[in-house]
Amino acid sequence: MVRKGEYRYTKGMSAEASIEQKLSAAGQSEAATRAFVENYRKLVRGETGLMAESALEPASDLAELASLPEGGEDRLLAETVVIKLNGGLGTGMGLDRAKTLLPVKDGLNFLDLIARQVLHLRERKPVRFLLMNSFSTSADTMEYLAKYAELGTRERLEFLQSKVPKIEVETLQPAEAPGHPELEWCPPGHGDIYASLSGSGLLETLLRNGVRYAFISNADNLGATPDLRLLQFFAQRDASFMMEVTRRTEADRKGGHLAVRHADGRLVLRESAQCPDDDMPEFQDIDKHRYFNTNNLWVRLDRLREVLAKNKGVFPLPIIRNEKTLNPKDSESPRVYQLETAMGAAIEQFSDAVALTVPRSRFAPVKKTSDLMVLRSDACEIRDDWTLGLVPERDGVPPAVELSSAYKTIDAYEMLVGTTPSLLRAKRLEVNGAVRFAEPV
Repeated sequence: MVRKGEYRYTKGMSAEASIEQKLSAAGQSEAATRAFVENYRKLVRGETGLMAESALEPASDLAELASLPEGGEDRLLAETVVIKLNGGLGTGMGLDRAKTLLPVKDGLNFLDLIARQVLHLRERKPVRFLLMNSFSTSADTMEYLAKYAELGTRERLEFLQSKVPKIEVETLQPAEAPGHPELEWCPPGHGDIYASLSGSGLLETLLRNGVRYAFISNADNLGATPDLRLLQFFAQRDASFMMEVTRRTEADRKGGHLAVRHADGRLVLRESAQCPDDDMPEFQDIDKHRYFNTNNLWVRLDRLREVLAKNKGVFPLPIIRNEKTLNPKDSESPRVYQLETAMGAAIEQFSDAVALTVPRSRFAPVKKTSDLMVLRSDACEIRDDWTLGLVPERDGVPPAVELSSAYKTIDAYEMLVGTTPSLLRAKRLEVNGAVRFAEPV
């Protein structure tokens, strides 16, 4: 195991020059490099991205999907690209490959269901589809999707998320780990999508081909598809950015919420890492801050290009500064900052941005094995359009499931949960310790 004394740091040049050289040598685009250098400057200036409760007021009086008229113009689908963020390995569940390869329901994994969702949409209009993969998920994902040849070739299906250097806390230099270069890098958060779209040339290609709207969501959220009612509402409002939010439940106390900034009246997204410790009780008050960001976003691509041009190719987003150890498995290794951004934070860049309340059926992500248990249970179903979400009987409220650390990894989960218990009418399930589930429960 690599220990602290074995690490060395870049010397003889400024930190910015060292960072630029490191990113260039790793083949990162000019857009991604500029974006990270700007985030590094914010770090040096002492910006933390924190948002005090006193600077905000809760978001209210939002439009609701249920109030929108049925239907919508199919032609808008031809002007839309569906983008799924697929960069996660699911390391929190002990996985070492794309999380979306994990079986979810009826023998189908996330990628199966996403592919079928897109092909279902294409029965109406030739909607475009893209995956933002990471260097860690690209090979496995594209090898699996070869079975869906009608989706398109690899070159037409994916673009790669950037990777960025970890920054050593003591020196603010890019950290180095001789013999273990993989430890020097981290993902930049999903806010990287704007730089990656621009740096890959895809943004210009899409606009040239008549694509105006992008619907972006996480690949582990199988309830998210481009509902025509939402697309029609977005187009009619002529908004630049739209965030889908849903009412927070007990399970969402730590998730990012929507608020309004006092200073300029703009909608903002506040993540838990951006909340001062003293304000955390109010952050977690689901009756005060009622709206949770589903990370289902709608973006006008021409307006996105305008913001990038105005800011010299950088999309300005608040930084999220996460302090960790260089080697996650070695508590004695140096402390580092991982600088991230959240794509939903882009909402504050647009004065005409809107938010719309959607039912819980459009939000069913998998971050932990407890989330997987809910999706695999009879509380959820695969619908005609290949989305997966809560059955109508649940009335939009998921069962609250808490599994002990004995179930943390997928291998341990599969061993203990031989048969997924029925959660159709469950309000709450809490398991302490390693309990083996037998059939039927």
